[in-house]
Amino acid sequence: MKFSKYIWLFVIALAFGCDEGYIDDITPVETGSDTENPEVKINFPANGTLIRVVEDLTDITVSFEVTDDIFLEQVTLQLDGTTFATLSNFKDFRRVVEEVVYEDLTNGPHTLTITAVDGEGKTGSASVDFEKTEPYTAKYDGEVFYMPFDNEYLELLTLTSAERVGSPGFTSDAKVGTGAYAGAEGAYLTFPAAGLVNEEFSAVMWYKLNAEPNRAGVLVMGPEGEDAPPATLNNGFKFFREAGGDNQIFKLNVGTGEGNSWFDGGQDASLNPAVDTDWQHLAFTISPEGNTVYINGNVVRTGDFAGPSWEGVEIMSIMSGAPNFTHWNHNSDVSQLDELRIFNRALTQEEIQQIIDDES
Repeated sequence: MKFSKYIWLFVIALAFGCDEGYIDDITPVETGSDTENPEVKINFPANGTLIRVVEDLTDITVSFEVTDDIFLEQVTLQLDGTTFATLSNFKDFRRVVEEVVYEDLTNGPHTLTITAVDGEGKTGSASVDFEKTEPYTAKYDGEVFYMPFDNEYLELLTLTSAERVGSPGFTSDAKVGTGAYAGAEGAYLTFPAAGLVNEEFSAVMWYKLNAEPNRAGVLVMGPEGEDAPPATLNNGFKFFREAGGDNQIFKLNVGTGEGNSWFDGGQDASLNPAVDTDWQHLAFTISPEGNTVYINGNVVRTGDFAGPSWEGVEIMSIMSGAPNFTHWNHNSDVSQLDELRIFNRALTQEEIQQIIDDES
C-alpha cells in the first residue's frame, strides 16, 4: 500500500537524520556541589501582622517560598515551637511555593518558624512574630465606629475595611499606635453610612495639617446625584477646611432636609500651618439640641439646630469631599489623620476632653 510505503520512508529518514546529527543529542549536566543553605521567605503572616476576627478561634493560611541551589529534602512549619506541618517529595526540588492552613489559631502573640533541609542536611529558616487580637469592643458610650489607621483601613467594631480611592498611604508618625493615615492627591476612603446615621452624631479625630491645597474635605456624609449647591447641602453634613488669611478655617455644614445650617467659627475655628505643626484634636457634634465644633477640646463654634436629615446618604468620605461635595474644590486632603471615632450621640465637652486625655 502507498500509505505503508510512505510510513517506512519516514522512519528510515528519521533514523538517518538522527545518525547524521540533525537532532541534538541530550547531554547530561552535572548538578555541581551543594554549597548553599536553603533560603526561606515567609509571605504571610508578615512580621507584626495583627489577625482581627470576631471569633475566638480562626484559621490562617501560611504562605511561603523556599529555594535551594541543588535539592530540597524537607520543609517543616512550627507555631510557637510545635510542628503542625511537614512537607517533602516536591515536584520542583529547587523551589517550593506553598500555602498551608493552620487551624484554630488562638488569641495572643505567636511565632511562626519555617525550616528547610536540603539533600546534604544543610538547613535554612525564617521566623515572624504576629498576633491574633481579641475583638475590639467600644471603649466609650455610644461609640459605633473606630478606625485607628494602624497600617490598615479597618474599622474595628464591624471589622469592615474602607474602600480606597487613589493611593492614600500610612505614616509611622502616629498620634496613637503604629500608624496614621497619610493623605495624597486624588486619594480618600469611603465607608458605608449604614449604622452611622442617627438623630445624634459625633465625630472625634486627631489631625496634622498640610495646608496645600488650600481647601479640602475632611469628613463628609452627603447624598449623591445632586448637581450643585444649595440642594447638595440639605442632607447629611460636610466637615471641611479652607483658607482664611494665613490660617485654615474648619467649617461644618449640616442639612435639615428643607435647608441647611452653617457652623463657621471664623478665625476661632482655625489652625495656623506655620505654628500648629503638631497633632491637633478636631471634633464636632450634631443633634436637635444644637451643633458644636471643637478644636483641642475648646468650643470654637456652637449654635441651635433643628435636627439632621440623612435622606440619600449612603457613604461617608474620609479625607475628601469627593465624590459628593466637590462643588467648591473641597477635594482630597493630603494631611494626616489618626484615631477616627464616631458616636451615635452628642458628646459633651467633658467627654471629648476625656478622649483627648486618654489618647495623649
